[in-house]
Order: sequence, then structure tokens, then C-alpha cells
Amino acid sequence: MDLGITGKRALVLSSSRGLGRACAEALAREGVEVFMTARSGDKLEATKQAIEAAGGTAHAFAADLTTQADEIFAQAERAMGGIDILVANTGGPPARMAVDVADADWTPYFESMVKPVLRLAALCLPGMRQRGFGRILTIASSGVIQPIPNLAMSNTLRSAIVGWSKTLSSEVAKDGVTVNVVLPGRIRTDRTAELDAANAKRLGKTSEEVEAAALATIPAARYGDVSEFGAVVAFLASVPAAYVTGSLMRVDGGAIRSV
Repeated sequence: MDLGITGKRALVLSSSRGLGRACAEALAREGVEVFMTARSGDKLEATKQAIEAAGGTAHAFAADLTTQADEIFAQAERAMGGIDILVANTGGPPARMAVDVADADWTPYFESMVKPVLRLAALCLPGMRQRGFGRILTIASSGVIQPIPNLAMSNTLRSAIVGWSKTLSSEVAKDGVTVNVVLPGRIRTDRTAELDAANAKRLGKTSEEVEAAALATIPAARYGDVSEFGAVVAFLASVPAAYVTGSLMRVDGGAIRSV
């Protein structure tokens, strides 16, 4: 299938590793020019070089999303001349039970996980609407549908993004801009390994035992690969996906049992 996005320009947040990197690589394979940002300059540069070695076009800008959203946008605009696709990926909060979250914990993670997404979307939207094409894709978590134990902060803050995305989608659909949220389940990344280790410590088990228990709940009987996740994001960014908006797209191997 021709995704019809060759020559489009994408800003991919937190893209030095894991899901963000997979999204940048998948888009670059479709001929999209990608602008990547993350705090880790070395890893970001390595990702840029890998994309270029594979024939893609990439830019890298090391920055802190929490405090430099406007600068990230300005640099991406300067480098590419516009942004057609925004892939809003952010880091996650620490594993924590709801009863253990202190009042002071909420604000810093709202500032790092939610506010920059809203700000960058606001900055990207005028150009998207003017050109009659735009894709805003936020990476959240399956926990917004089926809350994940010990991830109270993630379940809560990422759910705020879902409400915002659904509301925005109805406001800009007529302008050719789609707004969707992609929900990873158990995709094998460093973050997944960290969460398995945290749960192992909480439950007094080994990480291997925690992974085995998780696999037992996944109909696909395996963790997903980051490339599979990136491929879904690339499709949602495509021209053929123009009628998909306001949706939650699960990439979870069937782990969420609700319809």
C-alpha cells in the first residue's frame, strides 16, 4: 500500500529509543522527513545516523520537552519548513499505587507528559489547517482503557490526553487534520523492562516471573516488537487513513479484553 506521505514532514518527540525511535524509523521508511528530539543527545544522534544510513532524511535536536517545547517547534520549522505530522511521545511517570501518590507529585508529571503535547499541537495546528493536511498522534497506554495496577499516575495523566484528543478531533476534522491516540500494550522496550522490574520488587518476585505472568494474559502469547508499533503509527499518519480520527488504536496483542 502506498501511504501517500512521501515528502511530508514529521516532528517525533522522545525519539532516541523505544517507541519514539520506532515511529521515526517507520515514517522515514515511507519517505517522510523526520525531526527527532529527546534529552539524550548521543542516542538521538545515533538514531539520526541509522535513519540516514537506511536512506531516510532526519534531523536531531537535543532538548528537554518540559521546558523547551516552543524551541523544539521553532527548530523543526526552521529545519523542515513546516510540520505535517506530530507524533507526541513522552516519558512515563514512576510506578506507584494511587494511595501512594503525594499531592506534590502530580504537577511535575503533568508538566512533562501533558502540557508539552497540548502546546506543540497548538503550535502545529495553524499550518496543518492552512495546508489541509495534518496528523496528530499521541502515544499513550492501554491503561487508559484498562487501568494498569501500580501505574496510577500514568493511568490518570494519559487519560487526560485522551479526553483532549477526542475533543480536538471533532474541531479540526473538516480541515483535513486527524487526531488519534495509539495505545501500546506490552511492547518490548527499556520502559517495559523497568516496569516489570518495579512490579517484581513490589510483589517479591523475579522479573522473569512477572514477564511470564504478563505473557499469560496476552492472547498473542508474546510481547510486541517496536517495529510493529511503528508501522501502525505510520499507517495512521497516511493519506489512506484520512477517515480515521478521534480514535483509540490498540497495539496490544489482544491483551485488553473489552470490546
